[in-house]
Parts: sequence; structure tokens; C-alpha cells
Amino acid sequence: MKLPDTLAMLRTLVSEPSTSSVAASRDQSNLAVVNHLANWLQSLKFDVDVLPLPNKSGKANLIATLGSGEGGLVLSGHTDTVPCDEKYWDTDPYTLTEIGPVVHGLGCCDMKGFFPIALEAASLFARKTLNKPLTILATSDEESSMAGARQLLRDGRPKADAAIIGEPTGLQPIIAHKGVLALSITLEGAGGHASNPNLGCNALDAMHAVIEDLLVYRQELAKTHTNSTFEINVPTLNLGCLHAGDSPNRICETAELQIDLRLLPGMENEELVDTIQHRLSQTIASHGTRLSITRINEVPAYQTSEDGELAKTLANLSGRSPGTVAFGTEAPFLQSLGMETVVFGPGSIDQAHQPNEYLDLIQLSTARETLEQVIHHYCS
Repeated sequence: MKLPDTLAMLRTLVSEPSTSSVAASRDQSNLAVVNHLANWLQSLKFDVDVLPLPNKSGKANLIATLGSGEGGLVLSGHTDTVPCDEKYWDTDPYTLTEIGPVVHGLGCCDMKGFFPIALEAASLFARKTLNKPLTILATSDEESSMAGARQLLRDGRPKADAAIIGEPTGLQPIIAHKGVLALSITLEGAGGHASNPNLGCNALDAMHAVIEDLLVYRQELAKTHTNSTFEINVPTLNLGCLHAGDSPNRICETAELQIDLRLLPGMENEELVDTIQHRLSQTIASHGTRLSITRINEVPAYQTSEDGELAKTLANLSGRSPGTVAFGTEAPFLQSLGMETVVFGPGSIDQAHQPNEYLDLIQLSTARETLEQVIHHYCS
């Protein structure tokens, strides 16, 4: 089978819905995308492993390797997209639509567009003898739970000298990003008739105190942690959503607040959760409510040296100095497997996660040329 051209591959991948979501009603399988990649890679003589995720029906990672031995290079991307509401799109989100110098389609930028250029670059080496292996990695559920990347850690694979994660960075090498810590803070009081506050224990009253304390904590974090390499150079704490009570004439029995923290490299999730638990327990001590904190999602912060071989190679090839981003990626998971990991890919994060998502075609060809040179550097 001849490898389709770049746009033909991207058209096929975009046409396959592969939403991942924490809401079961919106969550979809990624197997159709994985199977297309597996077929194309097998045509290039890669050894392909499709690895179903335990306890996640319809989800799988893919690890495809050309060559053998230790070290080498990994080119990695995620196969899933965020959910979309088609009524806000000017084109069909599942049909790749070329308009001038860009193409529109759900996931074309974040990040199905990386796979065709990775495969095209790899195809130039399919009939060559490689000194070190080239691996194409495709993961599941990056946009929701990072379940695919977490499974890679449990499996202890793949292994290589270096890994490029092709998230949309505008072809700038990214060597650090913030961590994510999403928490659910629940207060349980006691219901009763609103005409007599003594009949119950109002969880919303206590939540008011919790919110006040979290706003103070946000200011403390900004004063004690800074990193000038980030556009937003402090940790952020966002009060995301509040659910409480069921009727205005009842004392509120339960209140839940969900918050999102973005942590700078060097900050530890465990330490922050312990701190929040301790200070909020003190805050509500006089209110008579019970406190529980649940972790909704967490991704470690990531940082690698700008003096690393891969970082310097990509900086030289792209003509752009390494930088940082606020959004999270699978980089800390691949880094934990022992690889120097850099985030580098076509497109802009500004076009991701929104209607009419698009990808600049010029960046596709530039990215492919860069990947060819990096593969040559690490593998042949």
C-alpha cells in the first residue's frame, strides 16, 4: 500500500470522531484513528503494537517502531479531540475543508495534523538501515484524563534517547509548561427550614469563608512563586464552578466548589493539596460542616534544559529559541520514561479547542522538513 499524501491522511483522521471527555455521554473510541495509523505504518514496514487500555473499552495506544536496538527518537501525538458543538462551526467539523492557506476541521491543529507529517518524514527512512530505532507513538485520552500516557508509564515503554510531542507550538521548541491540579471541594452541613437557621448547618455560609480564604491563598502563591519565562509568570487559581443547595427555602445542606490550579515547574501537587486541606479545615472549624477534597485531574509541571541535545537541535533547525507555554501536555509522562522531551509542532494553540479550528498549510511542510532532519540526526 502506498502512503497517502499529507492532506489525504489528515482528511481521513479528521473524518473519524474521537472525542475524549470526562462526561461518559460525550466520550468516544479512538480505535478508528489508531487503526488508520496502524495500517499506514505497517505499509512502511514498522513493527506495530496496538495496546488496548485496561478498563477503558474502545481506547488504545499505538507504538510503532522502525529499526531495532536502544535509544533513537520518538515522535508522539494524541489521537483524541475535545468535544465540539457543530452549530457554532461554519464548516463540517468532521470534513477537512481547505480555505486559502489553511485547513479547517476538528482536531486538525490539536493535534491530528502532526501524524501525517510524522509519517511522511518517516517514509523517507523506511528502506534505509537505521543505526537507532524510530518510534511513532499515538496515545488515547490526552484531552480528558491522560489515561493513555499514564498507561505508558505503567507499561514502561517506549524507551528512546529523545521524544518530540507534536502539540501546536507554532514550530517553537517548548521546554516547560505549567502543571494542572483540578480539585473538588465539598462541604456537608445539615438541611432544615430556612425560617430558622438553628435547625440546620448552612454549607453555603461555610463555602463563603472557603472562597475568601482561597482568594487570599491565590495572592500568597503569586507572591512566593514566580517564573519570568512564562507569560503568566505566577501560579493561577481559578474558581471554576459552584453547585449548592436545592431550594431557596431550605438551609443549604451540601456545597461543592471546583477549582483549577496551574502550577509552575518545581511546585509539588502533594504539597499544595496538603496545604489547602489544612488551611480550609481551619477556616470552617467554627461552621460545623464536614470538608472533603477530591482530585478531579492532575498533570505534573514539565521542564527540560534548553541546553539538551534535542532542544538545541530543534532551536537550530527552527531558528527559534526555546520557550514555555501555559497549557499542559504529555511531556512529563514521556520525560519520566527517561527521554529528553521537547514539545514542537505545527499550528497555534490559539486555534485549538474552539469552533472553526484551523491549521496553516505552510507550517505543515516546514514541520515535515524539520522532522526529517531530526530523524536523520538521531536514527541514521
